[in-house]
Amino acid sequence: MQLHPRRRHAVARCRSLIATAAFALTLAALLCFSRVPPGGMLAAPARALQLVPARRLHVRLGAVKGYTATSTPAAGGRATKAQPDAVVLLPDWEALVLLRPDAADATGNVTCRFRGGASSPARAVGRLPAPARSGRRAYACVVPEPARRHKTLPAPQLVIASSSTSKRNMGAAGGGGRSTEMLRWSGRLVYESAVVDGGDVLVFAKGVNPRQGVNRAASDIQCVYYRGGGPNGDHVVATLPAATSAQQVFRCPPPPTPVQQESQEEIRVTLAVTGQEPLPSLAVYNPPRSGSSGTSTAQEKKLICACTMVRDVAKFLREWVVYHAAVGVDRFYLYDNGSEDDLADQVHHLNEAGYDVSTVAWPWTKAQEAGFSHGASVHRDSCDWMAFIDVDEFIFSPQWNQSENPDKSMLRSVVSSVEPDIGQVSLGCADFGPSGQTLNPKEGVTQGYTCRRRTHERHKSLLRLDAVDDSLVNSIHHFALRPGFRGEWNRHVRVNHYKYQAWEEFKVKFRRRVSTYVVDWTDPVNLKSKDRTPGLGFEVVEPVGWTHKFCEVNDTLLRDATRRWFGVGFRNGPARRRTGTSSS
Repeated sequence: MQLHPRRRHAVARCRSLIATAAFALTLAALLCFSRVPPGGMLAAPARALQLVPARRLHVRLGAVKGYTATSTPAAGGRATKAQPDAVVLLPDWEALVLLRPDAADATGNVTCRFRGGASSPARAVGRLPAPARSGRRAYACVVPEPARRHKTLPAPQLVIASSSTSKRNMGAAGGGGRSTEMLRWSGRLVYESAVVDGGDVLVFAKGVNPRQGVNRAASDIQCVYYRGGGPNGDHVVATLPAATSAQQVFRCPPPPTPVQQESQEEIRVTLAVTGQEPLPSLAVYNPPRSGSSGTSTAQEKKLICACTMVRDVAKFLREWVVYHAAVGVDRFYLYDNGSEDDLADQVHHLNEAGYDVSTVAWPWTKAQEAGFSHGASVHRDSCDWMAFIDVDEFIFSPQWNQSENPDKSMLRSVVSSVEPDIGQVSLGCADFGPSGQTLNPKEGVTQGYTCRRRTHERHKSLLRLDAVDDSLVNSIHHFALRPGFRGEWNRHVRVNHYKYQAWEEFKVKFRRRVSTYVVDWTDPVNLKSKDRTPGLGFEVVEPVGWTHKFCEVNDTLLRDATRRWFGVGFRNGPARRRTGTSSS
C-alpha cells in the first residue's frame, strides 16, 4: 500500500522532528551528568568539622544578620544611621525588638509601628546579657490584631518620641530600611551566647534538642562563626565542632585569635546540624578582653549567691532578699523573664539599702533551664556556691528558730562543713498551702502561710559552681556534676516552698510555665505528673475548698522566727552596712 505523496511528506517531516528532539534530550543529559561529582548523583559532599578559611557563606543566613535601619531626623537635625537589629515574634503575639548596644537611650514614649499603620506601645526590657554593658537593648510590644492578618509578618519600626515631640524611627519596616520578616520563636533559633571558662563559647539555641533527656550528639553539630552585613554578604571565618550538646546549651571552642583581630566588624555565631543549614541566629560573639574570662564584670568573690528567674514578683522580692541576706546569701541574681511591674524600682531600693542585687534580662519564653545554665557559668568567678531557688522559696532549718537573731553562719555552715568532693547539697521542699488565705497576706508569705503538706515532694540545691559539668545540664532542681564530684542531702535544712498561695496569686501561674520541658497548666497532658497541682483542672477556675487544701501539718516555725527577727510584716529589717552593689 502506497501513501499519498502529501501524506508521505508529513510522515517524513514528523520523523525529522522526533530525531531533532531526541538529539536535544541527549545533549541536555550529557551536560547535566558532566556536573555530577564522581560519587554519583546521590552522593552528598562531606561536611568536615574543621577550621575553614574565610569564604562566602552560600547557605541562607539572611535572617541572622538582622537588617539595616535608618533614623529620621528631629526638627532641625540631620539623619543618622542606626545599627543593625532584629525582631523576634514570641508567644502571645509579642514582638521583641533588639537594638544595637550603641543605640541611643529612649527618653520619651516608645511605639512599635507595623505595616499598614497599626501600632502598639513598647516597653523597655533592658540589655541582654553581655560583658561590659555591650548587650543589645530590647523592647517588647504586642502585635496589633490588624497586623496579624498579613501572610508574612514584617518587623515593625520602633518610633521614639523625645521630650521635644520630635520622633526618631529605629527599626526595619520602612524609614528607608530593608524590610525583614520577624524571626519566629516557635521555630529553630540561636538566641544567646556567652564567653566562659577562659574562652569557651556557650551558644543557646532552641529546636536542636526539643525532647527532654534526648540530646543530639555534639559530634553532629558545628559551631559556625561568621561576619555579616558587609557588601559581599555573610562570610564564614571558622567552623568548629561543638564540645557539648545538652538541652538548649552548646559549648563551642572560640575562633582563632587571628580571626578575632583581623577586622573590626562583629563576629556572629550560629549552629549547623550535620546535613542541615545553619540555624537563624541572634547571637554575637564577644571576645574576652585581655585578662578577662569574658564573664560578668569583675567583683569580689562571695561564698554564697542566689539565682532565680522572676516575672512580676516585685511585691515579694524584699521579703525574700532581706531574709536570705540575713542567714548567709551575699549576692542575688534575678533573671527577669519579662516583668511588667515595678521590679526595677524594688531592685534600686534594695541596692540603696546595701543589698547586692543584679538583674539579667532573659525575655526568652520557657527557657528556665537555659537561664540557670547561663547563671551557673557566667557567675562562676563571682560566687563559690549558688542557691537556685524561686522567690516563693525560703531556705530554713527548724534549729534556727531557737536563735534570737539571724546570722550569716546559718547558711554558710551548710556549705563550709561539706567534704571537698561535694559539689551539690540538696534540700527537701516543704510545700505550704493557702492556709485559709483568700488574698496575698499583708504580713508576707513566711508569716501568712502556716499550713503545709506532710511529705517533701521536690528538692532544691546549693551548687558549687566549679563542680558543674561542662554540659551545664540541669533539671532546675539540680545540676549534673563533673567527674570527681558528688552530691549529698542535708536533712537538717529544708526549703519552705510557699507553692499553693491564695487563689488570686496562684492563678497567675496559668499564664505560662517557665520550664522548657514542663507543660503549661492549660495543656491536657501528663495528667499524673508531680508538676501538676492535685485537684486542679486545665482552666483558670478555683477548685472547691482551695483555701484549705494541702493543709496536713500546722507549721509556724518560720513565721515565729521572722516575726522575732524582722518584726510583723518584715517592718524591722536588720541594719546593713553598705558593701557595694551590682545592678544592671
